[in-house]
Amino acid sequence: MSRRTLLILLLILGLAAFFRAYDLPNTPPGLYPDEAMNGNNALEALQTGQLKVYYPENNGREGLFINIQAAFLDFFNTNEPWVLRLPSAIFGTLTVLGIFFLAKELFFIHIGLFSSFLLATSVWHIIFSRIGFRAILAPFFLVWAVFFLLRAFHGNKATRYSLLAICSGALFGAGMYTYIAYRITPILILALILWFWWLDKENRKQVLLATYYMLLTTLLVALPLGLHYLQNPADFLGRTTQVSIFSSATPLQDFGVNILKTAGMFNFKGDGNSRHNYAGEPQLFWPVGIFFMVGIITGLIHLLKNPRENFSFAFLFFWLILTALPVVISNEGIPHALRAILMIPPVIILAAVGGIAAYNAVARYAPRLFLQSLATMVLIVLIAQSYFVYFELWGKSSDVLGAFMADYVSIGRAINKLPQETPKYVVVEAGGVDVRGIPMPAQTVMFITDSFTPEKQKEKNIHYLLPADRATIPANAKTFTIQ
Repeated sequence: MSRRTLLILLLILGLAAFFRAYDLPNTPPGLYPDEAMNGNNALEALQTGQLKVYYPENNGREGLFINIQAAFLDFFNTNEPWVLRLPSAIFGTLTVLGIFFLAKELFFIHIGLFSSFLLATSVWHIIFSRIGFRAILAPFFLVWAVFFLLRAFHGNKATRYSLLAICSGALFGAGMYTYIAYRITPILILALILWFWWLDKENRKQVLLATYYMLLTTLLVALPLGLHYLQNPADFLGRTTQVSIFSSATPLQDFGVNILKTAGMFNFKGDGNSRHNYAGEPQLFWPVGIFFMVGIITGLIHLLKNPRENFSFAFLFFWLILTALPVVISNEGIPHALRAILMIPPVIILAAVGGIAAYNAVARYAPRLFLQSLATMVLIVLIAQSYFVYFELWGKSSDVLGAFMADYVSIGRAINKLPQETPKYVVVEAGGVDVRGIPMPAQTVMFITDSFTPEKQKEKNIHYLLPADRATIPANAKTFTIQ
């Protein structure tokens, strides 16, 4: 890697870190109960010293992200929402680095740089890099695992490719602890292995050994979670059956509609959930959306000419289609930007391919100075648009305030200001999944006040009640209502 390339990459990583960490204590506002549930499990794990591979509350969640959040809570020693979100910002930024190496491995260095830039400025990815959801780990682990496996297949020395394969397996196995949609990715790895086995006949021994090291490491890393699922098979499916099209009266019709909505989310109408997106805007800013379409067309042309010599395009298309399946077979909030998070890497790389192709096409006719000025303007516009949409439009939207339950955080802060001897009663009128007898919305207040466990509630003199028990509140108590 040249010094110029390294400098550009460092600038892109700095940009990615800025978009993911700037003003993190204030944006997004509030703390969504799902984030708070993670935080409360993390705090309880710290108090009991029992980190788990799987946390059963809130429909069940793989434990890796929660355990990482526990380490951050322990280090910073404060119950602030930004502490739960900082790991997302870090892993989101590291994914930008990973996509540079992956795109460079699949194509060449300019596509690697442009891919990392597009991911760094992607509002879709920025939003999830600033929320305390475990899903942000999924593209991180998959991108790096695929990169190391490709390097293992391309490597020369036995010690080198075995080490690369072990790194790939460790990362891929860790990904199993991230998000339910990740469980479809073994098919992607299998396709990658079979392609190289079929294509690279001269190095089949190396492919076989690299595959052995990779799969063995994956198995060892994922084994604790696998044992948990064997002992608790209901946890493996989680909410999948609840939101599946197969529980619908018209599954085939729903499947077709979901495909159209998901295909349209990139350029026409995106996720309408204010936690996931701004005002239902397309997931890609329109110039990037055009680049994406150009990238798809470019890839199809190359595949039609010579499919055997165009592994990179075939692999990206397969990745895109495969990771769309968890989205289109569900019937909840389609299009669903969060459930589609594993689609981001191939979408971004194909957009980078399209952008470079468009640049090369214009370069045939335009003067060099004009071309450089146009390219610079496009980069500046992409940066400015990301900042404006995220920090000004999305971050300051009243819909986002409501989506992240900012009023629940205000209740928690108000309780923290009261003397310990004052009885504090929180009546939970809002509905939600039951967590130890109290609906989920209470989790936000519990995290802000550090009152998740009965011991902490007793210590802080905080009581959580259902509306039917309101009559039991003593006259000298301060009462708060979660609606």
